[in-house]
Amino acid sequence: MSTAPRAPLMSLDDALQALLARITPLSAVESVATLDADGRILAQDLVSALQVPAFDNSSMDGYAVRSDDVQHIGSELTVTQRIAAGHFGEALLPGQTARIFTGAPVPPGADAIVMQEQVQPVSGQDSQRVRFLTTAQPGQWIRRSGEDVVAGDTVLRRGQKLGPAELGLAASLGLAHVNVVARPKVALFSTGDELVMPGDVAPADMPPGAIYNSNRFFLRALLHRLGCEVSDLGIVPDRREATVAALKTAADHHDLILTSGGVSVGEEDHVKPAVQSLGELSLWQIAMKPGKPFAYGHVRRDTGPGAAHFVGLPGNPVSSFVTFLLLVKPLILALQGAVSKPPVPYQLPAHFELTKADKRREFLRVRRNAQGGLDLFPNQSSGVLTSVVWGDGVVDNPAGQTINHGDLLHFWSFSEWLS
Repeated sequence: MSTAPRAPLMSLDDALQALLARITPLSAVESVATLDADGRILAQDLVSALQVPAFDNSSMDGYAVRSDDVQHIGSELTVTQRIAAGHFGEALLPGQTARIFTGAPVPPGADAIVMQEQVQPVSGQDSQRVRFLTTAQPGQWIRRSGEDVVAGDTVLRRGQKLGPAELGLAASLGLAHVNVVARPKVALFSTGDELVMPGDVAPADMPPGAIYNSNRFFLRALLHRLGCEVSDLGIVPDRREATVAALKTAADHHDLILTSGGVSVGEEDHVKPAVQSLGELSLWQIAMKPGKPFAYGHVRRDTGPGAAHFVGLPGNPVSSFVTFLLLVKPLILALQGAVSKPPVPYQLPAHFELTKADKRREFLRVRRNAQGGLDLFPNQSSGVLTSVVWGDGVVDNPAGQTINHGDLLHFWSFSEWLS
């Protein structure tokens, strides 16, 4: 009996391109307080209605002067006013100087600031006079109006993730609220009769063949880090009707359904036929290690228009973890209209050897050492979650490539990948 030839494995880059081509950004927009917008994705460009700074101001505590009056060391001027931040001074006439403080508006007529450390009072005078221990150049220690932001500038772009610096910039434009993309609603569940929740059964009482559901914990945490609203549907039994019921419930109220396990073609893998009965599903075999099996599709909604995206991840924890970062994270960012950028690879030397090349692109768990090189975790199995905790990143190793001690490798940092 002849067997149909197996389809070639899909490259990771092709899989990501195909996945993102199926994503349309969510249309729902929310107005949130700028103070509460950390981690959210902008839904529209932010255009400044004002100059920042709004006026020329001093960047130092010191004295505002007309630079022509301070062309010689030892020049003396009369102090005629004191200008603090939040107060405007009067015009400065020739022979006059103003005591000024950081952030205060530069008075008309002044074109330079001299630091207070370079000025000393002149004693024995009825009027308040000061002597300058340096010369002054036009523009020194003055922050010009608009040097940070010019009115009409687009300072933050639609699709940009808001972090602490971006929130400060938005506040400097007077924005108490910003429009952001609504949080993606994600339903999460695991399949497998072998799965047990921590706390339900003590380690000593675990039945034969049972394992704790670790995937649920790190997937939920990763989704929260991406700003998702997560509905945790728990563990779904390995039965077709239970899987169909879970998918129907999830599709009606969520943008994405994310599962781990059960997307193979075994008799107890019910996710594939259940999704196909409610929509459509494609099983992708990706040329990457760990994380070869990946499922993507849609589940039709019983209420409301359209369908929910479906992603099925491998059941092995390291495969699920790495595949999430490589494929699911870009998908979720695309739903929010954000551009996904892979972590910037660092060129670091291998302090190990890999003598057996794999046919697939490998993501090896490694850790930077005190000598600036990379150490390899000894067990690269897709079920060894300690490799992700021990490591601080992965090496992106091309298919068919061995590694010699001292080779420069592409290192991706978990800290940047997870930010």
